[in-house]
Amino acid sequence: MSADKRGAAVVVVGSGVAGISAALRLMSAGFRVRVLEATGRSGGRIKTATLGNNIVEIGANWIHGPSEENPVFCLARQYGLLDPEALIPENQAMDVGGHPPWVPNFFTSSGHKLDAQLVLPVQLACLEILEESASFEGRGEPFPSVGEFIRSKATEKWRDADAASRSLGFSVISNLLKVECCVNGTHSMNEVGLGAFNLYKTLPGLDCTFPKGYESLIKNLLSELPSDTVTYNCPVRCIEWINSEAKGPVIVECEDGQRIAADHVIVTVSLGYLKKNHATMFRPALPLHKLHSIQRLGFGTNNKIFVEFDSAWWDADCEVIYLLWEDEREMVDQVMDVQSSWIKKLFGFTVLKPSERYGHVLCGWIAGHESEYMETLPEQQVVQAVTQLLRRFTGNPVLTPKRVMRSQWFHDAWTCGSYSFPGLGCSSQDLENLGEPLPTTGSLPLQVLFAGEATHPCFFSTVHGALLSGRREADRLISHYSTNNVLSKL
Repeated sequence: MSADKRGAAVVVVGSGVAGISAALRLMSAGFRVRVLEATGRSGGRIKTATLGNNIVEIGANWIHGPSEENPVFCLARQYGLLDPEALIPENQAMDVGGHPPWVPNFFTSSGHKLDAQLVLPVQLACLEILEESASFEGRGEPFPSVGEFIRSKATEKWRDADAASRSLGFSVISNLLKVECCVNGTHSMNEVGLGAFNLYKTLPGLDCTFPKGYESLIKNLLSELPSDTVTYNCPVRCIEWINSEAKGPVIVECEDGQRIAADHVIVTVSLGYLKKNHATMFRPALPLHKLHSIQRLGFGTNNKIFVEFDSAWWDADCEVIYLLWEDEREMVDQVMDVQSSWIKKLFGFTVLKPSERYGHVLCGWIAGHESEYMETLPEQQVVQAVTQLLRRFTGNPVLTPKRVMRSQWFHDAWTCGSYSFPGLGCSSQDLENLGEPLPTTGSLPLQVLFAGEATHPCFFSTVHGALLSGRREADRLISHYSTNNVLSKL
């Protein structure tokens, strides 16, 4: 292989933020880069749409931890894509630990709005249990999963409480578990490994959004690439790499029969897609340790249901609405009968703010198999279920949404879900294995490289994790050629 990067051809599979950031880095360093995108658009799981006159995020929603350490925030600031308040130093310095201090409204399944001051101490106690569950890396784990640990601690905490306090505590724990299913992109917190739960790291900063949509970031990034860099509607069928000492290019075979030779390929497909398609996507097959890590790492579905109203029925300062089921005394984050009760998995709604920009729109959150089932239903059935749910919890029998829109990430053939999480028995080694280039031994390194949110050791499931992983793999190639150039001169 030539030690001159100007002769090196790199194919990037996928034009999400990981693929685009890798391409930008490599092109600025003098590589020849081609990006192959299976769909007709760039952005991947960044996807902006409109509901009536309102901008809504079908995919990525926030910049998590908008501070100097977050490259997404820095780019958004550079491109002028943020509201002025998102840029103030106080917001960047605020460390919320992944739980923004939103102003809540609490509604119960008997149609009552609860006094927030009554519920907040209970919610705080639940969050303390959640924080404790992220403290077991490297030491004895009393339970295999986060869900089992939280339930055990909650049972212990409310064991001697009176019936009313215990009922409220268990309802709030159930709600918290459903919230965390959405945060982690899992069906149940029983599927999230307790020992690996603290691998995820947060950045300081109060989460913020893009006034013109998250896709405005993608458009600005693409504007820095030559217009012919990305080939759209070009799915990759197979990547033929070499795991012996024989020399030759890596061959990328596309669905249309096109065969593209490259010195290096950077694969940025989702972990969900890898789980489903690795057997046919790589020839020869992936090494066993990488396959085992793909299996151990979790990848689930978190969907949104946007609901627009003519006027607000929630408090003016409300930022999140929690739905507390009074019959959930077993602290559940999954339903017994998905087909009849899937809507019970929806933990509540975030309020799109400010209302003068977004109108009166709520974003409902639902994860897991219930969420996947919701995707299969006719739209009118989803509208009916959400309407009945809201009428029940508000006690308003005539409350009627103006418009409803949902996401459907599980049935998206190119993502197969939403984002990754550390599964049972998972460790930092699995994240390292997923990001490890091929081949892992021999004299032909860096044929196939891997990027994407699931390959980042501590920012998995985030846009900034995806972006950093793309830059990481680009830097790996740049460093490889720099090293080879030094060696060739010795």
